[in-house]
Amino acid sequence: MTADGRPVATLPVARVLPLLQPAHLDREFDYLVPEKMAETARPGVRVRIRFAGRLVDGFVTERLAASDHTGTLAPLERVISDLEVLPADQRRLVDAVAHRYGGTRAEVLRLAVPPRHARAEDSVRTRLAEATEQDIPEDEAPAPAPAPGTGWDRYVHGAAFLAALADGRAPRAVWQALPGEDPAARLADAAAACVAAGRSAVLIVPDARVLARVEAACTALLGTDKVTALAAELGPSARYRRWLLGLTGLARVVVGTRAAVFAPVVAPGLIAVWDDGDDNLAEPRAPYPHAREVAVLRAHHSGAGLLLAGHTRTAEAQQLVEHGWAHDLLADRATVRAAAPHIRAAGDSEPALERDPLARAARIPAVAFAAARKALAAGAPVLVQVPRAGYLPVIACAGCKEPARCRRCAGPLGLPGPAGGDGAAPEEAAYPTCRWCGKTERTHRCERCGSRAVRASVVGAGRTAEELGRAFAGTPVVYSGGDHVRAEVPGEPAVVVSTVGAEPLAAGGYGAALLLDGWMLLTRPDLRATEQALRRWASAAALVRSADDGGEVVITAEPGAPTVQALIRWDPVGHARAELAGRGEVGFPPAVHIAAVDGAASVIADFVEMLEMPEGTEVLGPVPLPPGERGPAGSGESDEPIDRILLRVPRTAGRALAEAVHSGLARRSAKRVPGTVRVQIDPLRVG
Repeated sequence: MTADGRPVATLPVARVLPLLQPAHLDREFDYLVPEKMAETARPGVRVRIRFAGRLVDGFVTERLAASDHTGTLAPLERVISDLEVLPADQRRLVDAVAHRYGGTRAEVLRLAVPPRHARAEDSVRTRLAEATEQDIPEDEAPAPAPAPGTGWDRYVHGAAFLAALADGRAPRAVWQALPGEDPAARLADAAAACVAAGRSAVLIVPDARVLARVEAACTALLGTDKVTALAAELGPSARYRRWLLGLTGLARVVVGTRAAVFAPVVAPGLIAVWDDGDDNLAEPRAPYPHAREVAVLRAHHSGAGLLLAGHTRTAEAQQLVEHGWAHDLLADRATVRAAAPHIRAAGDSEPALERDPLARAARIPAVAFAAARKALAAGAPVLVQVPRAGYLPVIACAGCKEPARCRRCAGPLGLPGPAGGDGAAPEEAAYPTCRWCGKTERTHRCERCGSRAVRASVVGAGRTAEELGRAFAGTPVVYSGGDHVRAEVPGEPAVVVSTVGAEPLAAGGYGAALLLDGWMLLTRPDLRATEQALRRWASAAALVRSADDGGEVVITAEPGAPTVQALIRWDPVGHARAELAGRGEVGFPPAVHIAAVDGAASVIADFVEMLEMPEGTEVLGPVPLPPGERGPAGSGESDEPIDRILLRVPRTAGRALAEAVHSGLARRSAKRVPGTVRVQIDPLRVG
């Protein structure tokens, strides 16, 4: 009986979390378990239920002897599969991520558990049965731990970190990889140490190129049977099959991109994230979790070790170290100096370019041009990093440097490409074209000084490749970027022009790297501009041979800029420390928590008004969305401008802020308030 004397259902009951979108339905509902499903409707399995007259998928979260619901309970429609695809530790992780980001568990489950494919499931069941018959289950002999003398010995506490994993402990570290390091090999060593202790590892990387390298390194150490790779490029069936290999323990190491951070494994011992500052690790779908934060939550709740790694360090990773939750994993300064190339900065001023006609033709300073010639003469390839793809994305007046603007819409003008290479008609290729409206400006004249001459303000990779081909006549010019990203180039003389993030490996390392238009990365209107600039420069510089082997890096940026100096000294930790302190002074994440509320101006104003915000919440805005940011889905139907309001709270109130926005979204969906609202907790781009 209930407290008020009403009868209680006494038949077997399953508590089910339905996969429903509205925030106010983010809760479990009780259903009767028919006798034929008594053995299969266990916690963690997928079921189908009837909800408000329609069939809906869901997950059983709990089995009860009875329900305290006073009405009539509907029965489960069917058990979709008796495989427990949402084990208890994964349910706790889903809850934690939903709470952290103010989202619903249904949203997180769509990211965490791929759709079922019966044929893939049957193949894994067959393989699991074969493994059981061959007596290779959980008690199989563990793989040997990596032998002493691996590359981890180059780091002060590297050997201890590996030993802790092999002993079954859960070390938490933030690792700064040396220039010239093979990250895939080191991650494979760490995964092998976990497997040696009878545990599993989940390794997260930002893109498919890095995924292929890490998978190959892990397979070389552990064999194909113990390693599986998860990537967005896989078809639904292949992805689900590989996901099940981790769930069942057939694979002990899961390597994957962003969503693989949720991949279930047996006895997790290590969650590692390589290059946690990469934008690819931020999920673009609600509730917009970042793989780094999910990894931290998962390590905390599962008792697994954690490794955040990269050539540079994010402010978020530095905060974990400063709070004592994770430890530094660094090489000493002597080892860093021995591994790093010689790095220097050279401004790209006009006088410097005028002194060397060939340098002027390629839009690089003479000192950078000399470094490239020296490397090519030594038989090594040269890497040229350009911030933008295309030909001449932006042009300016050659006289007064005033940005060239379209007379019709005031958009930026650029040159479409050589001989119509970007789709322009050959006769129009020499004329500036608007990057917004696409109109050709045949009679452009500077509004400030009246000059008709233009120059490149930002030179794209396509134009850079063309001009370097003229400057280094007879030397092959290779392009990597856009739809033509290369994984590797031979270790022979060539000029490799690459957009940021698309730099291929070079056999034996590059002899030199030229990092062009450094000012463009530093002056982006972005909270993380300096952090991202250093990450992109260091990722390219790390591919260059050491200074002892003649490796040289030249960056065209102001030498006195702190970020440039951090690259020259190869001091990512010092830069991250300063970045974190600066964020604290101005009140930006991770020093505080921020919720960005996007939508039509009147809609988000009403939403914020109805929130029960934590004490001390600052309301900032409304302001226009950051440049290049898309509005929330469905917001295009409104004639109002799409704005953003920021809600800022102290770091200790982050959970309360997430609960407030979740409750607000739930009340809004329950009342069916018109209009679209998007809420992101600690988004990468604040403004």
